Amino acid sequence: MSSLSNGERAAVDVARSQPMLDQVLAWSAINSGTRNLAGVTAMADRLADAFAVLPGDVALDPPAPVTAVLADGSLTEIDHGAHLVVTVRADAPRQLLLTGHMDTVFPVDHPFQGTRWLDDRTLNGPGVADMKGGIAVMLAALGAIEASPVAAQIGYQVMINSDEETGSLSSAPLIERLARGKAAALTYEPALPDGTLAGARGGTGNFSIIFRGKSAHAGRNPEDGRNALVAAADVAVRLSRGRTTGLSVNPARIEGGGPNNVVPDLAVLRVNFRPAGPDDITRAQALLDVTVATVAAEHDVSISVEGRFNRPPKPLDAGAEKLFALVKQAGADLGLEIGWRATGGVCDGNNIAACGVPVVDTMGARGGAIHSADEFLLVDSLAERAALSALTILRLAERGHQ
Repeated sequence: MSSLSNGERAAVDVARSQPMLDQVLAWSAINSGTRNLAGVTAMADRLADAFAVLPGDVALDPPAPVTAVLADGSLTEIDHGAHLVVTVRADAPRQLLLTGHMDTVFPVDHPFQGTRWLDDRTLNGPGVADMKGGIAVMLAALGAIEASPVAAQIGYQVMINSDEETGSLSSAPLIERLARGKAAALTYEPALPDGTLAGARGGTGNFSIIFRGKSAHAGRNPEDGRNALVAAADVAVRLSRGRTTGLSVNPARIEGGGPNNVVPDLAVLRVNFRPAGPDDITRAQALLDVTVATVAAEHDVSISVEGRFNRPPKPLDAGAEKLFALVKQAGADLGLEIGWRATGGVCDGNNIAACGVPVVDTMGARGGAIHSADEFLLVDSLAERAALSALTILRLAERGHQ
């Protein structure tokens, strides 16, 4: 730490001293699976209390409306929890965005509900890495900033949403609004166990394709029917054949059908696209449009498409490279080797980057096996990553992100 200024050294010490492990244990005891609205509400209230130590406004932003396609082809609105927004020094000359999510992938009836120690440095539990540990790291770093003499030079907004694990559909407009005018953004998804960060990310799009045919007796007059299930299967096969190097296509599920003696008149196909870049989104949309039109004509069925590309690809552009370089240097000055690599996963960093804001989206604690009952947090990384964030934010405050 010899390359740190006295002010930076003091901020790092404050960040490392925060009660992050206690927070992780308390927060992980609350089931906040995305669809568990009572749990998400309890988590939001707990986080609002925790972030109230910062000298700003703490608010709960209502979720935007989200619709989903049911198995019978009808649309329904899905309820979501509120999103936490903290605003500190909105008139400061430099503005940052820090984001996280309070939800996990584990529903209230999932058997994985408690924490346990795997050894003296490894904690297993739901959300300990993804990302209740990350939220604790974020808060510790911000606490250190507030204790620093340069705090007045920087303002920031914190957004912790309730639906990241299901695509941030109800928080996407909020993310876009908060990203405006920000010099840089930090998101607190977990780093890999060795500390590697995510660099470039591909995008994702989820679609529900609804097929409506005509029922008929399968033995007496099948020629009068229009088989929606067969049409859905045809689309699934054609889309699957459309995958390329930069575009993964996964037809994931077909719902529909009925008795063996009835030509099915309804089917719903669920499809996920993973485009590597913007051109791949264009290619995917064209593939989807042509396939739907062709199959509708050949099978004489009605086809409608619901869904969108909700996470644009996140390239490692010049602005992001400069921000990564700043994080890398901060890590080096703390004795940490910071590297990054491209990943096929997606997160809110994709949405932020699409707004033209440089973002590093794996500033959280080190951990692994996320989205499984083997999820673990390396507890010594809490202090380590809080120090890294505090130093990064201080240097953004002092130098800006040019």
